[in-house]
Amino acid sequence: MTDHPFDGAAYVRDWNANEALLRGAGIDTEAHDACGVGLVAAIDGKPRRAVVAAALAALKSLWHRGAVDADGKTGDGAGIHVQIPQDFFRAFIEGQGLKVGEHRIAVGQVFLPRNDLDAQERCRTVVETEIIRMGYGVFGWRQVPVDTAVCGDKANATRPEIEQIVVQNLPGGDEAAFERDLYVVRRRIEKQVLAENIADFYICSLSCRSIIYKGMFLAEQLDAFYPDLKDERFVSAFAIYHQRYSTNTFPTWRLAQPFRILAHNGEINTLRGNVNWMKSHETRMAHASFGASIEDLKPVIQPGSDSAQADNVFELLVRAGRPLPMVKTMMIPPAWTFDAKMPANLRAMYSYANSVMEPWDGPAAIAATDGRWVLAGMDRHGLRPCRFVVTGDGLLVVGSETGMVKIDES
Repeated sequence: MTDHPFDGAAYVRDWNANEALLRGAGIDTEAHDACGVGLVAAIDGKPRRAVVAAALAALKSLWHRGAVDADGKTGDGAGIHVQIPQDFFRAFIEGQGLKVGEHRIAVGQVFLPRNDLDAQERCRTVVETEIIRMGYGVFGWRQVPVDTAVCGDKANATRPEIEQIVVQNLPGGDEAAFERDLYVVRRRIEKQVLAENIADFYICSLSCRSIIYKGMFLAEQLDAFYPDLKDERFVSAFAIYHQRYSTNTFPTWRLAQPFRILAHNGEINTLRGNVNWMKSHETRMAHASFGASIEDLKPVIQPGSDSAQADNVFELLVRAGRPLPMVKTMMIPPAWTFDAKMPANLRAMYSYANSVMEPWDGPAAIAATDGRWVLAGMDRHGLRPCRFVVTGDGLLVVGSETGMVKIDES
């Protein structure tokens, strides 16, 4: 060892030279991530308050996974994705003097431009118009209660107006068709708002199955900012949670996670290739469920972080009817090519998946849901930690580290 002492200067020179080569090849050497991600799910599929409470507790224990601004309050972003508590929103509708009936309620969680009342109203008009154009009814808008005192100065300076639009399904309408139509509606809304050049508009979720509460604050502030989450009627069979640590994009309200399908901890190292491949696939993209509406979904990948862009493709494949586990297999498959012990039927499935979709590769751990399935998984090399516990009372707890939810070992 003494014959070859460590040469720090040479190490730095070699590192810089390698970094320069990577940059020259178009690889972002600064795109690192250390987010906290996980989920809690009731294995029997029955909504429980305990699921939401456990997810909020887990999120609060992930404070060290996110950065804090100099004001001591502004964070990189945190959020939670849960089932829509139907009783909670039915009570709101009935409080407006309206009859709900047996219809399943859909809810859109919407960020509106806060400081431009004209733009706000234009956005509301676009949202309502596209929903009605698709044949569905609108129960009305709900001002989401928020406690702005918990936010830092920078978060408050960019804070959107946060409202919910409550949507009525058709009598006897199919849930899967409703969910698919809401996806098309959201894409039409996004395109129309973009065409009108309105800034600071974003739909966190528009679904008859689930809803996302998120924002640019610390994980511990989530249920303080959104009092809805403390309501005992907020029950769910699953809850996906995320604390963001932004490195390759700046913190913004819209880039807080979870996204519409997944919450992601890691990086997509093959992002440029994946985006280009998706653009090429769009030229021949078709599906019977969408028909002519397929054009409303293009471009599939929209500007955003690597996590947001992966979510765009996840959502397209899920809304087209593929089961969520199969979508994960197609987009983030395991390393199977040289695994001689892998059964032939699995090799055939992975080979098929590889012929349909190029893998999105990189160190990653994800938690995801399509409103029916909930899953957690890692990248093909297992380069992100993801641990799980199954409790005696039927809860599945998954996270980027252990100890997020206090569980009696007995």
